[in-house]
Amino acid sequence: MRTAENPDPALVRAATALAARLGTDDNHSVAAARDADGRVVTGVNVYHFTGGPCAELVVLGAAVAEGAGPLVRIVAAGDRGRGVLPPCGRCRQALLDLWPDIEVLVPGTGGGVRAVPVRELLPHTYVWADHQEPDPS
Repeated sequence: MRTAENPDPALVRAATALAARLGTDDNHSVAAARDADGRVVTGVNVYHFTGGPCAELVVLGAAVAEGAGPLVRIVAAGDRGRGVLPPCGRCRQALLDLWPDIEVLVPGTGGGVRAVPVRELLPHTYVWADHQEPDPS
């Protein structure tokens, strides 16, 4: 059921189900994104001790490769039952630059999930002028 405290349960289920299938390997997370047509695309982070792309960045590339339309919502979930995870700063910046109107699902109160516009997750941000208009406020 879609509520203010659970705005896209199917998207959260897609991410958490994929995270559960990963088993107990090193610190995996996955992301699932929904495009404007309702299509869901998933991706898995590439964990390596030197770094690597987060699941949110992988799902952005997968969405392009699969021909998905404009992304309207994204969520990340951790393996080993860690649940919904907020994006790191690098992912917040990339999401804002590429999809400035996207909603990000983050942990809410009492174990719920809430949708937050990416602009609210990264206030006073650097604006990559070639890719977006500055926030008028």
